[in-house]
Amino acid sequence: MPNTSSVNSESTSTRILAITNGKGGVGKTTTAVNLAATFSQTQRILLVDTDPQGSATWWAERGKKGFAFDIAQESDPTLLGELRQIEGYDLIVVDTPPALNSEGLAAVVAGADYLLLPTPPAPMDLAALIDTVRQAVMPMDVAHRVLLTRVDSRALGEALEAQNTLIELGIPTCHAFVRSFKAHERAALDGVAIAGWRGRNAKEAAADYRRVADELQRDWRN
Repeated sequence: MPNTSSVNSESTSTRILAITNGKGGVGKTTTAVNLAATFSQTQRILLVDTDPQGSATWWAERGKKGFAFDIAQESDPTLLGELRQIEGYDLIVVDTPPALNSEGLAAVVAGADYLLLPTPPAPMDLAALIDTVRQAVMPMDVAHRVLLTRVDSRALGEALEAQNTLIELGIPTCHAFVRSFKAHERAALDGVAIAGWRGRNAKEAAADYRRVADELQRDWRN
């Protein structure tokens, strides 16, 4: 991981965004990588891969051009608790493991400024997400939003219904959502973020994450 041995005035303004959910297969790594890539167009970004599966690291290693942001793999809870001491970045994006009882996740959440919780809109996924919010997020009193991912463009009503359900439960939810495109899988196989991929539906997929990034930045300005 980058050096955490000293702190300067630049590092104290670093924001930490953790991408988390207690359930796997919800689009956490896809969200972490693509938001890091989107924000890196205007900011200095570090992506920290804390998932033992190392999916974000695997993604980065497949690419020939590399990402426009730095990436580090780390699972030591002690070091993860010191993320704010890392120098030289405007934003640190953290891809977390799908385990609510993970010490690493607890360390990241405790030090995060903002949590983004990706979930598909299907009822079983929403139920797991609600458990994550109640067990790991609300007790920490960290600013957060749910992001609906893998949304079927042919069934947008399901996404709207899921958003309404979360709002009724008092759970902050992004207005933007991420549609399901094969482009996401193919970009990962090519080792690039969706904004750097040039195949079918790439522009639409990249636009979804641009809308998410814009919404998060509005939150941070308020």
